[in-house]
Amino acid sequence: MALHRLISVTMGVPNVAETAAYYAEFGLSPEGDGWFATRDAGRQLHIVPAPTRRLVEVRIGADTPDDLAAAASRLHRLGIASHVEGATLTAHDTTTGLRAVLEVAGRLVQQPVPAIDHNGPGRNERLDTRAPAVRRTDRVRPRKLGHAVLGTTDFDGTTAFLRDGLGLKASDYLKDRGAFLRCSTDHHNILVLAAPVSFLHHTSWQVDDLDEVGRGAAAMLADHPERHVWGLGRHYAGSNFFWYLKDPAGNFSEFYSDMDCIVDDQLWTPEVLEGAKGLLTWGPPPPPSFLAPDDLAALMTGVHGPTG
Repeated sequence: MALHRLISVTMGVPNVAETAAYYAEFGLSPEGDGWFATRDAGRQLHIVPAPTRRLVEVRIGADTPDDLAAAASRLHRLGIASHVEGATLTAHDTTTGLRAVLEVAGRLVQQPVPAIDHNGPGRNERLDTRAPAVRRTDRVRPRKLGHAVLGTTDFDGTTAFLRDGLGLKASDYLKDRGAFLRCSTDHHNILVLAAPVSFLHHTSWQVDDLDEVGRGAAAMLADHPERHVWGLGRHYAGSNFFWYLKDPAGNFSEFYSDMDCIVDDQLWTPEVLEGAKGLLTWGPPPPPSFLAPDDLAALMTGVHGPTG
């Protein structure tokens, strides 16, 4: 596909220093000026001041300048202005204020992580030794940014901006309330959610495997059990393992592993999911605060401050 990766997101929060400290503890590497890097993809999170927590910008990789021109043409047909300068195209979603930047950039190549031997019924691959995962003591550090989830008061409009204008592809839908969109081979890089106010729901960060999901969450919760939101579990849409935590601004952050990968669009059929199926294959049920974060009322009235 012409688009090939989610390069970075910019997160606006009212409490920059506290939120930045959280993401450093989460395993991202501080790069200065509010930027944080992952192990494999470089600078992927930018934290900036904002009156309320929100998704300020998404930056998406494109292959060639022709891809920018095609996106500009599609946006024009939707009545959305865009600006092309050099190797970037910039456009704004009028409902959420999201700034979307398409950038001609190289593709991300992740070096394969060796598969770990697993024992199972009639299949003993690991003999006479403990599982390597139980000996891991190093800090969990995310490999890359997987996706961001954006709440919008105009679900159809924001979805059209990203899908029909910028050129992201649809992987699945949550009836008329959610659109899983991809700009890479990952099942989704942006999830659009219908909401009573525009806000950033969560960002999601890839780690090596299920053990790293659990170890990462356990480390974050050791001294701060109030950070727990939802997990451990496995989604249906995307199929990934997950554990969600809450940052000091109220945004959720997700450790994930084993996301569905869509290489041939012809072999993937988007589903329209309803009820709990779209969220969960197994695990605890989502808490009410996951579906409707506790600070939504404050966000709607513009009276938002740091949350625990």
